[in-house]
Amino acid sequence: MDREEIKVAVLRIEGTNCEDETVEAFRDLNVFAEVVHLKQFYSDMIRFEEQRSLFDYHCIVFPGGFSAGDYVRAGAIFSARIKSVLRKDLEEFIKLGYPVVGICNGFQILAELGALPGFDEDKPISDKPQIALAVNDSGRFECRPAFLKKETKTSNLLKKVPDVAKYPVAHAEGKVVFPKEKEEEYIDILIKNDQIAFRYVDEKGNYAKYPWNPNGSVYNIAGLCNITKNVLGLMPHPERAMFDYEKCCEGDGKFFFESIVEYIEKL
Repeated sequence: MDREEIKVAVLRIEGTNCEDETVEAFRDLNVFAEVVHLKQFYSDMIRFEEQRSLFDYHCIVFPGGFSAGDYVRAGAIFSARIKSVLRKDLEEFIKLGYPVVGICNGFQILAELGALPGFDEDKPISDKPQIALAVNDSGRFECRPAFLKKETKTSNLLKKVPDVAKYPVAHAEGKVVFPKEKEEEYIDILIKNDQIAFRYVDEKGNYAKYPWNPNGSVYNIAGLCNITKNVLGLMPHPERAMFDYEKCCEGDGKFFFESIVEYIEKL
């Protein structure tokens, strides 16, 4: 697929943020990207020229923010809306191999939706959430640069991302947790399937505790892929790291988005 043909939708509802920055990250790579309100996919109250289908696009991104005020749980309301009106289409979209990316609140949404960790290739969205993004161990909002070690060796969605990348975090609920009785089992499965996308490390690339792990996430997990490696969620914000102002050069975030675009080009 030629780059000029690629179309990316960055979804929003009330309370999302960084959708404009995410759109600009793709546009900087000469890719068509636009912000799309969830209602544009299903509501008959939307004008015809503004109506959209998931299949108009080659990539769907759930951005950061506090969708629906993070009431109930972070990402719970956004994911419930998707499940009620778009589940079938989104499952088909994933099965076709198109990428679905969740950043910060987007990761929370994909977890609540049951699209991550996505152990079942035939059923890409589980009926119930299998993991949760819980309140940070510090009990407060954490906002700082974070260092991430790329763990997966088989995900082409992250092919150009450096071994250790620097993206900022900005969240109060980013702690990856599993059911207590299944914690070791889940970690073993994720390692076996090569589904751990990123882990928090210190500036030297060593696994470390707080403040390097800003939320207390189990096994220092900062991002996950599904079993087919085309659904990706991470808590840090690569769209806020397109340029490194300290070094006056391209930031690690640019390599993140370049990887996604090159993945789509090969579909």
